[in-house]
Amino acid sequence: MPRADEVEDPGPLLRIVKRQEIAFAAVGVLNTALGMGLTVMWLAILGTSVPPAVAVVLAYAISILIAFVLHRTLVFRVRGHLLRDFLRFVGVNSGGLLMNMALLSLAVSVLHLPSKPSAVVVMGLVAIASYFGHRYISFRREPVPSSGGSDAEQF
Repeated sequence: MPRADEVEDPGPLLRIVKRQEIAFAAVGVLNTALGMGLTVMWLAILGTSVPPAVAVVLAYAISILIAFVLHRTLVFRVRGHLLRDFLRFVGVNSGGLLMNMALLSLAVSVLHLPSKPSAVVVMGLVAIASYFGHRYISFRREPVPSSGGSDAEQF
């Protein structure tokens, strides 16, 4: 996967921030804020007649679609393989959730570290792991052969 400065057309976000890692973090922050807003919105719409977890699931369903589109188009700049990329994206995100739960449980229950600072550190570690997961799993592309292979094969 080429760096932002190696991409022929880096797109609007990468032209501004220059680094794929920073673009990834910016999209992540935006999507986190969106997820919070959607959760609050669904809680208000659904009221107390349904469990709050339903609001979280609905917000997640919307925000994961938006995160996928933003990461795919603004950060990793890939085309083709839409369904495969999406399934891998969901897999990497799910792995991040499991990693978050396991590491936070380890930090708090086994190592007896304070929960709030542990949560912040663990979320940072998961964000870093997610970047590499998305780069090398979700949006991975084989290098284009330089022996005159068609660019159409890549898309």
